[in-house]
Amino acid sequence: MHPPTWLTAFLDLPADEFDAAVAFWQAVTGYSLSAYRGEREEFATLLPAAGDAFLRVQSVESGPAGVHLDLHAPDQVFEVRRSPGGLAYCLVSGTESERPAPTTWEDGNRSQVDQVCIDIPPALWDDECAFWASATGWELVQGGRPEFRRLRRPARQPLNILLQRLDEPDGPVRAHLDLSADDRAAEVRRHERLGAQVDRVHEGWTVMRPPAGPVYCVTGRVPSADPT
Repeated sequence: MHPPTWLTAFLDLPADEFDAAVAFWQAVTGYSLSAYRGEREEFATLLPAAGDAFLRVQSVESGPAGVHLDLHAPDQVFEVRRSPGGLAYCLVSGTESERPAPTTWEDGNRSQVDQVCIDIPPALWDDECAFWASATGWELVQGGRPEFRRLRRPARQPLNILLQRLDEPDGPVRAHLDLSADDRAAEVRRHERLGAQVDRVHEGWTVMRPPAGPVYCVTGRVPSADPT
């Protein structure tokens, strides 16, 4: 497997939530939407004003809403694979290289979807951490809390990968999106105006429940202004 030169986060959305979820994430990001594609017109891409795309949406016929990663590399043959804990991911061909800058809103606050958090039950923790470090070739380092590890993102990559050890003893490995923002409280209020609800508040992040699609977090991390 080639080390990825780019990552894409895919929102996997049940058909009955698809339109509402896509509209919500367009509003959250400020991105436009590509033409639909696929046999059922089930795929689309969220398009930043500048830089290469790294967020896509997919209408799924069964199963709950979720998130998966695409790992891009030039001349990569398309494959669907699973991590040791069963989280699906895809190997795809791509040559993207320009990371978009954060979006600046009317109040001057900047925000950006810039992280995929992989949620891992304790029994699978070490295997999943080792797997994602090997799959990406990125350095695995300890996070700011005991339950977090992260992969050190190379320059130009659009997404961080955070690994979170869950409290629940078992269950599936899953993933969600995280946003960074200059002002976390202002960003949460903006999302509430778009129809999301606060689910839980932690010291460094707020868990949000959107009007459609999977839960996500607004974090206290400050977005990078440098798209390289």
